Amino acid sequence: MKVIIIKHIDIEGPGTIAEFLDDKNIPYEVIDIFNGEPLPDSLSNASAILILGGPMNVYEEDKYPFLKDENEFLKEAIEKDLPILGFCLGAQLIAKAKGATVKKAPEKEIGWFKISLNSNGLNDPLFQGFPGEIDVFQWHGDTFEIPEGAHKLAKSEICPNQAFRIGNNIYGLQFHVEVTEKMIQQWLDAYQDEIDSLKGLVNPNQVMFDAKVKSESYRTQARLFCSNFFKLIQVS
Repeated sequence: MKVIIIKHIDIEGPGTIAEFLDDKNIPYEVIDIFNGEPLPDSLSNASAILILGGPMNVYEEDKYPFLKDENEFLKEAIEKDLPILGFCLGAQLIAKAKGATVKKAPEKEIGWFKISLNSNGLNDPLFQGFPGEIDVFQWHGDTFEIPEGAHKLAKSEICPNQAFRIGNNIYGLQFHVEVTEKMIQQWLDAYQDEIDSLKGLVNPNQVMFDAKVKSESYRTQARLFCSNFFKLIQVS
Protein backbone atom coordinates (compact mmCIF):
# COMPACT_ATOMS: atom_id res chain seq x y z
CA MET A 1 0.00 0.00 0.00
CA LYS A 2 1.29 3.44 -0.86
CA VAL A 3 0.24 7.07 -1.20
CA ILE A 4 -0.33 8.20 -4.79
CA ILE A 5 0.68 11.82 -5.48
CA ILE A 6 -0.50 13.38 -8.74
CA LYS A 7 1.74 16.19 -10.04
CA HIS A 8 0.66 18.58 -12.82
CA ILE A 9 3.86 20.56 -13.46
CA ASP A 10 7.51 20.12 -12.48
CA ILE A 11 7.79 23.12 -10.15
CA GLU A 12 4.65 22.24 -8.17
CA GLY A 13 5.85 19.11 -6.43
CA PRO A 14 4.96 17.58 -3.04
CA GLY A 15 7.39 19.75 -1.02
CA THR A 16 6.61 19.56 2.69
CA ILE A 17 4.32 16.57 2.09
CA ALA A 18 7.20 14.50 0.73
CA GLU A 19 9.35 15.61 3.67
CA PHE A 20 6.73 14.26 6.08
CA LEU A 21 6.24 10.99 4.19
CA ASP A 22 10.00 10.41 3.98
CA ASP A 23 10.41 11.12 7.68
CA LYS A 24 7.62 8.70 8.59
CA ASN A 25 8.77 6.05 6.09
CA ILE A 26 5.38 6.07 4.40
CA PRO A 27 5.69 4.68 0.84
CA TYR A 28 4.56 6.98 -1.94
CA GLU A 29 4.70 7.38 -5.70
CA VAL A 30 4.69 10.71 -7.55
CA ILE A 31 2.90 10.47 -10.90
CA ASP A 32 3.95 13.22 -13.33
CA ILE A 33 0.71 13.29 -15.27
CA PHE A 34 1.70 16.38 -17.29
CA ASN A 35 4.66 14.51 -18.81
CA GLY A 36 2.62 11.44 -19.68
CA GLU A 37 3.06 9.16 -16.70
CA PRO A 38 -0.11 7.03 -16.46
CA LEU A 39 -2.53 6.93 -13.58
CA PRO A 40 -2.81 3.54 -11.80
CA ASP A 41 -5.00 0.98 -13.52
CA SER A 42 -6.25 -0.11 -10.11
CA LEU A 43 -6.80 1.63 -6.80
CA SER A 44 -6.36 -1.58 -4.81
CA ASN A 45 -2.80 -0.72 -3.72
CA ALA A 46 -3.46 2.97 -2.94
CA SER A 47 -3.71 3.95 0.72
CA ALA A 48 -4.48 7.59 -0.20
CA ILE A 49 -4.37 10.02 -3.10
CA LEU A 50 -2.82 13.49 -2.93
CA ILE A 51 -3.49 15.92 -5.78
CA LEU A 52 -1.16 18.86 -6.23
CA GLY A 53 -1.64 22.24 -7.88
CA GLY A 54 -0.86 23.53 -11.36
CA PRO A 55 -1.34 26.53 -13.66
CA MET A 56 -4.07 24.89 -15.74
CA ASN A 57 -7.81 25.20 -15.06
CA VAL A 58 -10.12 22.22 -14.55
CA TYR A 59 -12.21 23.25 -17.57
CA GLU A 60 -9.21 23.25 -19.97
CA GLU A 61 -9.60 19.59 -20.89
CA ASP A 62 -9.15 20.27 -24.62
CA LYS A 63 -5.79 21.92 -23.95
CA TYR A 64 -4.77 19.39 -21.28
CA PRO A 65 -6.38 16.04 -22.21
CA PHE A 66 -4.97 14.33 -19.11
CA LEU A 67 -7.53 16.29 -17.06
CA LYS A 68 -10.27 14.09 -18.54
CA ASP A 69 -8.52 10.94 -17.35
CA GLU A 70 -7.88 12.49 -13.97
CA ASN A 71 -11.55 13.43 -13.63
CA GLU A 72 -12.63 9.84 -14.21
CA PHE A 73 -9.90 8.58 -11.89
CA LEU A 74 -11.09 10.87 -9.10
CA LYS A 75 -14.72 9.93 -9.62
CA GLU A 76 -13.78 6.30 -9.08
CA ALA A 77 -11.62 7.10 -6.05
CA ILE A 78 -14.41 9.17 -4.48
CA GLU A 79 -16.94 6.42 -5.19
CA LYS A 80 -14.66 3.95 -3.40
CA ASP A 81 -14.32 6.40 -0.48
CA LEU A 82 -10.53 6.36 -0.79
CA PRO A 83 -8.79 9.02 1.34
CA ILE A 84 -8.00 12.04 -0.87
CA LEU A 85 -6.35 15.38 -0.15
CA GLY A 86 -6.24 18.06 -2.85
CA PHE A 87 -4.43 21.40 -2.86
CA CYS A 88 -5.56 24.33 -5.04
CA LEU A 89 -6.06 22.79 -8.51
CA GLY A 90 -6.31 19.45 -6.71
CA ALA A 91 -9.21 20.70 -4.60
CA GLN A 92 -10.89 22.14 -7.68
CA LEU A 93 -10.56 18.79 -9.45
CA ILE A 94 -12.19 17.01 -6.50
CA ALA A 95 -15.04 19.54 -6.52
CA LYS A 96 -15.51 19.10 -10.27
CA ALA A 97 -15.51 15.30 -9.97
CA LYS A 98 -18.34 15.67 -7.45
CA GLY A 99 -20.33 17.88 -9.83
CA ALA A 100 -19.58 21.24 -8.20
CA THR A 101 -18.85 24.38 -10.23
CA VAL A 102 -15.29 25.69 -10.58
CA LYS A 103 -15.09 29.28 -11.83
CA LYS A 104 -13.04 32.46 -11.79
CA ALA A 105 -12.56 33.86 -8.30
CA PRO A 106 -13.63 37.45 -7.51
CA GLU A 107 -9.93 38.28 -7.62
CA LYS A 108 -6.69 36.33 -7.52
CA GLU A 109 -5.15 35.38 -4.22
CA ILE A 110 -1.36 35.30 -4.61
CA GLY A 111 0.85 35.45 -1.55
CA TRP A 112 0.17 35.14 2.16
CA PHE A 113 -3.40 35.38 3.41
CA LYS A 114 -5.48 34.54 6.45
CA ILE A 115 -8.22 31.93 6.31
CA SER A 116 -10.87 31.49 9.01
CA LEU A 117 -12.25 28.16 10.17
CA ASN A 118 -16.00 27.90 10.68
CA SER A 119 -17.56 25.69 13.35
CA ASN A 120 -17.19 22.64 11.10
CA GLY A 121 -13.53 23.41 10.55
CA LEU A 122 -12.80 24.01 14.21
CA ASN A 123 -14.21 20.58 15.00
CA ASP A 124 -12.71 18.75 12.03
CA PRO A 125 -9.91 16.22 12.66
CA LEU A 126 -7.79 17.71 9.85
CA PHE A 127 -7.62 21.04 11.70
CA GLN A 128 -7.05 19.60 15.16
CA GLY A 129 -4.56 21.81 16.99
CA PHE A 130 -5.07 24.81 14.69
CA PRO A 131 -6.35 28.22 15.79
CA GLY A 132 -9.50 29.72 14.31
CA GLU A 133 -7.46 31.88 11.94
CA ILE A 134 -4.60 30.37 9.93
CA ASP A 135 -1.85 32.00 7.87
CA VAL A 136 -1.58 30.23 4.49
CA PHE A 137 0.09 30.58 1.12
CA GLN A 138 -2.23 31.09 -1.85
CA TRP A 139 -1.78 31.14 -5.61
CA HIS A 140 -5.02 30.79 -7.54
CA GLY A 141 -7.36 32.59 -9.91
CA ASP A 142 -10.23 30.09 -9.80
CA THR A 143 -12.43 28.99 -6.95
CA PHE A 144 -14.74 26.05 -6.28
CA GLU A 145 -18.29 25.78 -5.06
CA ILE A 146 -18.80 23.41 -2.13
CA PRO A 147 -19.89 20.02 -3.54
CA GLU A 148 -23.38 18.80 -2.65
CA GLY A 149 -23.30 16.92 0.64
CA ALA A 150 -19.82 18.19 1.55
CA HIS A 151 -18.99 20.20 4.67
CA LYS A 152 -17.50 23.67 4.25
CA LEU A 153 -14.61 24.16 6.66
CA ALA A 154 -12.97 27.53 5.99
CA LYS A 155 -13.17 30.87 4.18
CA SER A 156 -11.10 33.95 3.39
CA GLU A 157 -12.09 37.57 2.81
CA ILE A 158 -11.70 37.21 -0.96
CA CYS A 159 -12.85 33.63 -1.54
CA PRO A 160 -15.61 32.31 0.71
CA ASN A 161 -14.79 28.66 -0.04
CA GLN A 162 -11.34 27.65 1.17
CA ALA A 163 -11.75 24.08 2.40
CA PHE A 164 -14.29 21.27 2.36
CA ARG A 165 -14.66 17.67 3.46
CA ILE A 166 -16.58 14.93 1.67
CA GLY A 167 -17.51 11.99 3.88
CA ASN A 168 -14.89 11.27 6.49
CA ASN A 169 -11.61 11.39 4.60
CA ILE A 170 -11.82 13.39 1.34
CA TYR A 171 -10.56 16.97 1.61
CA GLY A 172 -10.14 19.89 -0.76
CA LEU A 173 -7.99 22.86 0.32
CA GLN A 174 -7.79 25.98 -1.87
CA PHE A 175 -4.47 26.97 -0.30
CA HIS A 176 -1.01 25.40 -0.57
CA VAL A 177 0.15 23.37 2.43
CA GLU A 178 2.99 21.79 0.45
CA VAL A 179 5.04 24.85 -0.49
CA THR A 180 8.58 25.52 0.64
CA GLU A 181 10.57 28.75 0.40
CA LYS A 182 12.40 27.37 -2.63
CA MET A 183 9.14 26.46 -4.38
CA ILE A 184 7.70 29.93 -3.85
CA GLN A 185 10.76 31.51 -5.48
CA GLN A 186 10.43 29.10 -8.43
CA TRP A 187 6.77 30.06 -8.86
CA LEU A 188 7.52 33.77 -8.75
CA ASP A 189 10.15 33.28 -11.46
CA ALA A 190 8.08 30.95 -13.64
CA TYR A 191 4.83 32.89 -13.39
CA GLN A 192 6.32 36.36 -13.78
CA ASP A 193 3.88 37.23 -16.57
CA GLU A 194 0.96 36.58 -14.26
CA ILE A 195 2.49 38.80 -11.58
CA ASP A 196 3.09 41.55 -14.14
CA SER A 197 -0.52 41.34 -15.36
CA LEU A 198 -1.71 42.29 -11.87
CA LYS A 199 -0.01 45.68 -12.26
CA GLY A 200 1.60 46.00 -8.85
CA LEU A 201 -1.10 44.28 -6.78
CA VAL A 202 1.42 41.58 -5.86
CA ASN A 203 4.92 42.55 -4.69
CA PRO A 204 7.17 39.51 -5.28
CA ASN A 205 9.88 40.90 -3.03
CA GLN A 206 7.42 41.15 -0.16
CA VAL A 207 6.10 37.64 -0.88
CA MET A 208 9.64 36.24 -0.66
CA PHE A 209 10.51 38.28 2.42
CA ASP A 210 7.43 36.86 4.13
CA ALA A 211 8.31 33.37 2.90
CA LYS A 212 11.75 33.59 4.52
CA VAL A 213 10.24 34.80 7.79
CA LYS A 214 7.50 32.19 7.81
CA SER A 215 9.47 29.27 6.36
CA GLU A 216 10.06 27.27 9.53
CA SER A 217 6.67 27.96 11.09
CA TYR A 218 4.96 27.02 7.83
CA ARG A 219 6.87 23.73 7.71
CA THR A 220 5.71 23.03 11.26
CA GLN A 221 2.14 23.88 10.27
CA ALA A 222 2.37 21.60 7.22
CA ARG A 223 3.63 18.80 9.41
CA LEU A 224 0.59 19.17 11.64
CA PHE A 225 -1.71 19.03 8.59
CA CYS A 226 0.03 15.86 7.42
CA SER A 227 0.03 14.29 10.86
CA ASN A 228 -3.69 14.93 11.23
CA PHE A 229 -4.54 13.61 7.76
CA PHE A 230 -2.48 10.44 7.92
CA LYS A 231 -3.54 9.77 11.49
CA LEU A 232 -7.12 10.13 10.30
CA ILE A 233 -6.65 7.49 7.62
CA GLN A 234 -4.37 5.32 9.77
CA VAL A 235 -1.47 5.25 7.32
CA SER A 236 1.25 6.40 9.73
